[in-house]
Amino acid sequence: MNNDVRAEAARVVATLLEARGSLARLLPKAEGRVAHRDRALLCEFCYGCARTAPRLQLVAAKVLHKNPRDTLVSALILLGLYQLEYTRIPDHAAISATVNAARSLGLDRAAGLVNGVLRNALRNREQLQRKLCGNPQFSALHPSWLLQRIKAAWPQQASDILRANNTNPPMTLRVNTGKISRENYLQQCTATGLCAGPCAVSPVGIVLSAPVPVSDLPGFAEGLVSVQDESAQLAAPLLAPLVGERVLDACAAPGGKSCHLLEQQPSIKLSVLDIERERLDRVAENFGRCGLDAQMICADATRPSAWWDGRPYDRILLDAPCSATGVIRRNPDIKLLRRDGDIPALAQLQGKLLRAIWPLLKPGGSLLYATCSILPSENSEVTSPFIAETEDASDNTPELFNGCLWGEKQATGIQCLPQTGGGDGFYYALLSKAE
Repeated sequence: MNNDVRAEAARVVATLLEARGSLARLLPKAEGRVAHRDRALLCEFCYGCARTAPRLQLVAAKVLHKNPRDTLVSALILLGLYQLEYTRIPDHAAISATVNAARSLGLDRAAGLVNGVLRNALRNREQLQRKLCGNPQFSALHPSWLLQRIKAAWPQQASDILRANNTNPPMTLRVNTGKISRENYLQQCTATGLCAGPCAVSPVGIVLSAPVPVSDLPGFAEGLVSVQDESAQLAAPLLAPLVGERVLDACAAPGGKSCHLLEQQPSIKLSVLDIERERLDRVAENFGRCGLDAQMICADATRPSAWWDGRPYDRILLDAPCSATGVIRRNPDIKLLRRDGDIPALAQLQGKLLRAIWPLLKPGGSLLYATCSILPSENSEVTSPFIAETEDASDNTPELFNGCLWGEKQATGIQCLPQTGGGDGFYYALLSKAE
């Protein structure tokens, strides 16, 4: 089935506008409904609309008299505006093709509206830009609630964070040094024509000068490397399990950190936990490619009595569900999916998870609390109160990693901020349990 690529993109964007799915889940299905030659264009449309949506929505609001009742119509307008502002597609072709997409979606009555809105926006482009250029949401390409939170939390670094969030992320690899050294893998990259260099902080990380399909990576199918951001690569060495220790990776999907733990220390007895079977299947796929094995548990981490065998763990990784505001450049749909009201609810869940999992840690053990958020309300404002109320808990997060400063020290833990050309935004707090 080869459907109109713009119609499929509109379906994806409409679902995002309704907060009923993510690009990671929606795009693979949409790709199967368009011609192979159109898949790259589909991805550009969907990712581009999500990345620039805060600006496009302001433009649409200025041109429209009232919001369309049908979300698909709103999505088509955003898609058309994206093509006019951010692609090399000729203006007339972009408008015509988007109107045709409306008809292919059965929206014949809305085709005239889409046509009129896009032509109006094109005709008044300079005037609209002058009116909106002073709006922070327009210039920063972030929803206003998120702008306010970032500026409040990081007043000195906000402009750099916003700039990094709006750039394309680097493609970063984690070398399985149990199978090959980083130096040898870099030599293989050079031999196959890939331009790559070592990461600045991660001792097993490699960053490519340009992204490539994983099928072009030497030894990917054999598990020599995995695709993983540099900041995410710090979890395993921070937790640093010892030979034969019993380790729990709670909220583990998609399993990159789980694989890294086993690559780093193959003798550990690892249990991998996630609440969704579909997400746990992704962990199993990653394990299969890398030739690794662990106990898989599909259960709710906040209810250990339903799945825990009563034997304490030496180390626990709690990669808590979060707003993902540190990985917006990889997941720009966060700009559409997240709301300000989500943050307090997430913080409550994070605290609940931490309190539920802590009793499973043996005295003298370590728990690494991690999120891919840059908001203190999900990070230090979760871990600091927990330490204050938990007699046997203390912060043991190192200020130096691999011999260098690696993030912004917080009241508890360390915050990595997204960097243009560098790592994503991540928070880590290594908590120790008294003996």
